[in-house]
Amino acid sequence: MGKGRLEAFSDGVIAIIITIMVLELKVPHGAEWADLAPLWPVFLSYVLSFIYVGIYWNNHHNLIHTVSRVTGGALWGNLHLLFWLSLVPFVTAWVGENQFAPFPLACYGFILCMCSVAYLILANCLAANNEALKLALGKDRKGKLSTLAYMTGIVTSCFAPMAGFAVYVLVALIWFIPDRRFENRP
Repeated sequence: MGKGRLEAFSDGVIAIIITIMVLELKVPHGAEWADLAPLWPVFLSYVLSFIYVGIYWNNHHNLIHTVSRVTGGALWGNLHLLFWLSLVPFVTAWVGENQFAPFPLACYGFILCMCSVAYLILANCLAANNEALKLALGKDRKGKLSTLAYMTGIVTSCFAPMAGFAVYVLVALIWFIPDRRFENRP
């Protein structure tokens, strides 16, 4: 089947996810710089999550652009990814409201890890029927290393929350530049 509906549906869901996240940002009760200080954890968690959702949107676009058709398995793989992405606003708000407490931050990492696993599954479902994507992905060391890094961040978050958060930031930085494996694909 064609890929247009999958791409349009995914774009819509991702737009809703970003909308939900921004609606969680509350206006401060005051008009001074000092009134913004208590909101920094909420804003910082929002910024990182916005970047992550943007990274997934960008890489999802690259995946879909590379394939010529999708299968039923790929549709389910895509829904699996969207499910985990849809939980990002929840854990983002939880982390921000609890000022990077260990358990919410570990749960944040778990959701990021599951997004990574779901993305790997989707990529493999798509690559199974699309040789160009299979060649572009190669062994996907970057994707697998990211999943391992998230697991490290989860454990680290339990004992040193800001170090765990730094792991999540590091993974985002690794993916921030668009994946070059797809740049020269028609």
